[in-house]
Amino acid sequence: MKKSDTIKLARWCIGAIVLIGMLCIIIIKPFSDLFSHELPYAGFVCRALHVIILACILCLYRIARGPTGADRIVAVDILGIMVVGLCAVLTITTGRSWYIDIGIAWALQSFISTLALSKYLEGRNFDE
Repeated sequence: MKKSDTIKLARWCIGAIVLIGMLCIIIIKPFSDLFSHELPYAGFVCRALHVIILACILCLYRIARGPTGADRIVAVDILGIMVVGLCAVLTITTGRSWYIDIGIAWALQSFISTLALSKYLEGRNFDE
């Protein structure tokens, strides 16, 4: 086993441990501290956050184990869309509008990176 393969395996193991830890924290102690308890829809928002985080974890799995480059590109694009959705949910719950600015910037960056990666995998130059 090469040194680069060992480092890659170690990075994936550390990432998996962190993701599993985050999932355990979500299950044990939900994000109820984020919400003001006056919101009538706090339960829905908490469940929406859980669903978005679970979907992000599944997208990360598809990025890691995708059989083709196209599957990985689609998973990265979906992950970007979910981050924008997460920013929207956080804007609703916290009442801070700067989360929307982050979501817009993330959407633009995600779109451009998906186009660049698609052109790279297709074998064309960026100026074509």
